[in-house]
Amino acid sequence: MTTELNPKGLTRRELISRATAAGAGFVVGAGFIAAPNGVWALEIKELQPETFATLLQMARDIYPHDRVGDEYYVVAIKGYDNAEKVAVVNDGVANLNTRAQEMKGAKYLDLGWERDRVDVLISMEEDVFFQMVRGGLVTGLYNQKAVWPIFGYQGASYEQGGYIDRGFNDINWL
Repeated sequence: MTTELNPKGLTRRELISRATAAGAGFVVGAGFIAAPNGVWALEIKELQPETFATLLQMARDIYPHDRVGDEYYVVAIKGYDNAEKVAVVNDGVANLNTRAQEMKGAKYLDLGWERDRVDVLISMEEDVFFQMVRGGLVTGLYNQKAVWPIFGYQGASYEQGGYIDRGFNDINWL
C-alpha cells in the first residue's frame, strides 16, 4: 500500500520503522515530512522537506511547549509552503544554517542541544525572517482551538458573560 505522500513506494510501516531505527526527529522524504511515530504527515508543495523540517524545529525552539505535539506546530507553519513565501523562507533557512555552522559547527537541524539552537536564534532575532516566523507563530499556534485545552484555556468568554463568572480563578497550570 503506497500513498501519494510517499513517492518512493514505501509502505507506511516501512517508513515508520526506518525512521525509528534511524532515531529521526522527523522523517524527511521527497515531497513530504512526517513524524517518526506516524502521528502526522504533510505533503510539501514548494519547500524542500529539509527546509520545512528546519522551519518546524525553529518553531519548536521559539515557542517550546513539551505538551504540545509537532502536529500543532506543523499547522502553524504550513502557510510558509507557498510560492509567495518560498524565496524568503529558503533565504532565511540558509542564513539560519550559515549562522549555526559559524557558531556551533553544524547545520541548525543537526544541532542536538536546544541551548545551541536557541543561541543561534538569539543571534538573529532582529532578522526579518526570524520576526516573520515568530510573529506568525503567535496566531498560527495559539489560535488553534485544539491547543487551548492543553493550556487550560476555555475559549472566548464574552458570549457567556465574561471571565469573572466563568473561569477567572480556575487556572491550575501556572
